[in-house]
Amino acid sequence: MKYVLITGGSSGIGLELAKIFAAEGFGILLAASDEKKLLTAKCSIEKAYQVPVTTYSFDLAKQGEAKKLYEAVKTDKIVVDVLINNAGIGTIGATEQIPLDKDEALMVLNMITPVVLTKLFLKDMYERKDGKILNVCSTGAYQPGPYTSTYYASKSFLLSYTKAVRQEAKQHHVSVCALCPGTTDTGFFERADSKTPKGAMSAKRVAAYAYRRLMQNKTESIPGLKFRIMKLCPEKIKTMVIAMVKKP
Repeated sequence: MKYVLITGGSSGIGLELAKIFAAEGFGILLAASDEKKLLTAKCSIEKAYQVPVTTYSFDLAKQGEAKKLYEAVKTDKIVVDVLINNAGIGTIGATEQIPLDKDEALMVLNMITPVVLTKLFLKDMYERKDGKILNVCSTGAYQPGPYTSTYYASKSFLLSYTKAVRQEAKQHHVSVCALCPGTTDTGFFERADSKTPKGAMSAKRVAAYAYRRLMQNKTESIPGLKFRIMKLCPEKIKTMVIAMVKKP
């Protein structure tokens, strides 16, 4: 049986991806910080799809936890065929007013954690000459984000990193892809003390698109035609609009 490891897999896009992989016969590994949500997801998936689900409770917004997750999976002697770095958080507000500890946790979760997990699991995939990695970025990766500056910058970093590693991984027969969703109804905005914008895509729709594109080995994927069109808009205009929309 093949296995997929999904960080942030207890809700939102991560959970919907887990359901898709389960329907395809994959064993599911879910990593998140909320043990209660993990247990709920585990029971739901096992009941609906009759595949094994293993959960790992780690706070991946803390330094060192990503490596502990990798070691826990290795201890369980599970081969990860697909890694999905989905966990992420955002902060909204003027840069100087956002608490430093929140921005530091964001940078760990959105940048350091996916880099650590990619590097560790990539070596195993290279040895087998097989494997897939999906890093969940954002349409925010394509321009600066006033009043959500650290979040947008973190996604720009992850997108650039993903494209670079993809080029390296080709010779080892490993796929490394980026998913760049626009606004998605996942509870993300509520956790950032904001409201989900109107017109947000459903997590289920984003996950279905992401799965299809990953299996097609596409470099980067933007779910939703309107978000693909928005990418073509000049950066200066997008940045100005974001500043007007996000300004408290």
